Amino acid sequence: MDINLFDCLSPIDYRYRSRTLAAILSENGFTRAKLEVEIALISALVNRKICPPEIAAEISVACAQVTTDEVYDEEGHIGHDIRALVNCIRNKVSDAAKPYIHMTATSFDISDTANALRYRRATEDVLIPSLIELERVLVDITMRESETVQIGRTHGQHAVPITFGFAMAGYVSRLGKSIIKLKELSAEITGKFSGAVGAYNASALFFKDPEAFEEEILDHLGLNPAEHSTQIVPPESVIRLFSEITVVSGIMANLADDMRHLQRTEIGEVGEEFGKDQVGSSTMPQKRNPIGFENVKSMWKLVVGRIATLFMDQISEHQRDLTNSASARANGEIIAYVHAMAQRLTKVMKKLRVDRANLERNLAMQSGLVLAEPLYILLASLGHPDAHEKVRTLTLQAQSERKTLQDIAQADPELDPYLKQMTDHQRAIISDPSLYTGIAAAKAFAIAERWSKRLLNTY
Repeated sequence: MDINLFDCLSPIDYRYRSRTLAAILSENGFTRAKLEVEIALISALVNRKICPPEIAAEISVACAQVTTDEVYDEEGHIGHDIRALVNCIRNKVSDAAKPYIHMTATSFDISDTANALRYRRATEDVLIPSLIELERVLVDITMRESETVQIGRTHGQHAVPITFGFAMAGYVSRLGKSIIKLKELSAEITGKFSGAVGAYNASALFFKDPEAFEEEILDHLGLNPAEHSTQIVPPESVIRLFSEITVVSGIMANLADDMRHLQRTEIGEVGEEFGKDQVGSSTMPQKRNPIGFENVKSMWKLVVGRIATLFMDQISEHQRDLTNSASARANGEIIAYVHAMAQRLTKVMKKLRVDRANLERNLAMQSGLVLAEPLYILLASLGHPDAHEKVRTLTLQAQSERKTLQDIAQADPELDPYLKQMTDHQRAIISDPSLYTGIAAAKAFAIAERWSKRLLNTY
């Protein structure tokens, strides 16, 4: 089937396509994974001395020749996807080999196990490496900017100073923890080979230990069996994996949103690199829009909406119904979008411009009012009976008289005895907002160093 990408319906295909992920999560990838499961079954039958090795070799060769096109063509005739796959294999082998193909299997022994293979590979081989690359970039920024002073913000308002590296360290920690969790959850994805209702009815006809037979099949694929399955694998391990993938998307969207706001014209503390031929607007030539960050947040909206479908697919009546037959086919797009988010964000953050002049300007914007917190705390610690109200009054006076809080405080005779009791270090902080950053720089560097050792030097 030859289709122009621009005739496709999904942006995943024509705009955010990853060839590596497409090889795993596309319909062709699904066909290959199902064929792998069929071959694993044959290998287990050989181990049990039921299928002759030469027959197994013949079936493996046949599986390598099956295409998705012919499977779909056969499905069009018989109306069943897995039986169509089986028929396509059978059409390519001798009569002696045909009885062994799909022996003891039900459709979802093949499909669910193939999906387990695909989701694990897509997560471990593609998604996690892309997230580790983003983590590497964030670690570098955190270390480089660990001492770059920035005004902290809460509720969109200036709070107290931090460092830009400290702000980035939060994302290093959050993303690192999710990467570790993704590794754990992907390893917990299970397959099955327990038959039409999960009770090993078919395999028990031949084997006294059908569970061991199931383990043999899945061992060929590097998977473990579910503790209990029906016709399908219990959905919770997949839901947990995709839930964490959704959490990762939220972390990236949060970072993108922060960077987008810091790039506002009136803030200007960071900026995306803008190519010399890049156009920001079709009508306003001066525009330098944060399109990379905005694109990341936009894809996050798609991901968050889709996770609800997995939770709805958690319910399947009795041993199996088909209410996920269409919806589950879109699961892979969640991985594809999050991978695209990681790639886009990595590209932008690698070339992020930090404007130190604007950082200093914004820190000084409120004429030292950000020092209200340390002034109040120090006054209270030195015995002032109503330090908070006193400092609040001083901030109003500073704003009214258009003076710095430092000047107003030092000129107030009521505060003179308290100021004299302060240490040199404390008085220095009251005089200079850039000194009031706590342990932001040290903590930022320590977090970056910790995750560099834990994650980047390991994987």
